[in-house]
Amino acid sequence: MTAAPPVERWRALRPATRRVLGAAAAILAVNGALAGLEAVTGGAEPGGPASSSYATAPEGMAALAQLLADRGHPVRRLRAGLADIDLDPAATLVLAGSIAVTPPEGEAVARFVEAGGRLVVAADAPSPLLRRLAGTERWSTEPARRATPLVPVPEVDGVTTVTSGGFGSWSDPGASLPVLAAGGATLATVTAAGRGRVVAVADPSVWQNRLLGQADNAAFALAAVGERGRPVEFAEAHHGYGRSRGPGVVPWRWRWAAGVALVAASVAVWSRGRRFGPPEDAERELPPARRAYVDAVAASLVRTRRPAESLAPLQDAARRRVTARAGLASDAGPDDLRRAAAGLGLEPADVDALLRPATTDDDVLAAGRALARLEAAGR
Repeated sequence: MTAAPPVERWRALRPATRRVLGAAAAILAVNGALAGLEAVTGGAEPGGPASSSYATAPEGMAALAQLLADRGHPVRRLRAGLADIDLDPAATLVLAGSIAVTPPEGEAVARFVEAGGRLVVAADAPSPLLRRLAGTERWSTEPARRATPLVPVPEVDGVTTVTSGGFGSWSDPGASLPVLAAGGATLATVTAAGRGRVVAVADPSVWQNRLLGQADNAAFALAAVGERGRPVEFAEAHHGYGRSRGPGVVPWRWRWAAGVALVAASVAVWSRGRRFGPPEDAERELPPARRAYVDAVAASLVRTRRPAESLAPLQDAARRRVTARAGLASDAGPDDLRRAAAGLGLEPADVDALLRPATTDDDVLAAGRALARLEAAGR
């Protein structure tokens, strides 16, 4: 048996089912569009952890990652622990924000720098890693809001002024070389370690989204990460971005849309449930014959035991036809109706059946016969 076209199957569904499926399809379409928009724009609302290269909030560093990518630096986000990754000495590793580096990670970073890697740290506190690699001992809350270069090193090439949020500075740069300072407050230092180099910035706000476009902050970022084309890797595990596996890699909007699609499919299966029941009939089931319908109506009328009331609508219809065909007024009396009906070819018994209440089965048959003759004469 040939399957009906989709349009016919849709029309065959009950209105309530069509409404449910339509609403589910609309919800699925809207969420699909939102998921696509989020994939393109990165989400409608700014958010994310402070100093994360994923974060679009004012305190995030998504703009820095985009700037570096636009200027020819391949950008990569590291979502695993630094001890579990083969750090490339030809790249620049960025550690930003509150740093909590484990001893194994510290060893991995130290090997990376000594092998020629460049480490850029934008921290808001000292750490054992910085003490080991950069020699920075003390961090202070003294602000360095508008820092200027102190020495002509490549890390401040093209930089005149760097603006910060004023969260802190290095009060004791130790063995590292101060390169940016505001008065006595050191904002950034540079240290050579092995074959690599370490840039330590005491206030990560200089590269956050809200300040990156001010003064020469962007130029400082480009100079700090090294020569054009050098890969830049952002450590993101300590911002909460671990490796995702299984369903966790699917965006929540996509998962929600898939749930709606599953509900819509379940409703469709339920609405067409007969497909899973007995085999389909070989032929379309037709309505009962007219005779059967008439017999059923007659049986219902007989059970009422009120032939006059049951027949009254039929008599009214027949009298209206006589009035219309004879051109009589709507309030014509019985005598006028009798003469008009006789003039239309009705038998006297049929005329009587139209004008008086039915009391017997013969009266009912006569009234029906009279209406049938009027219908035939009208055609």
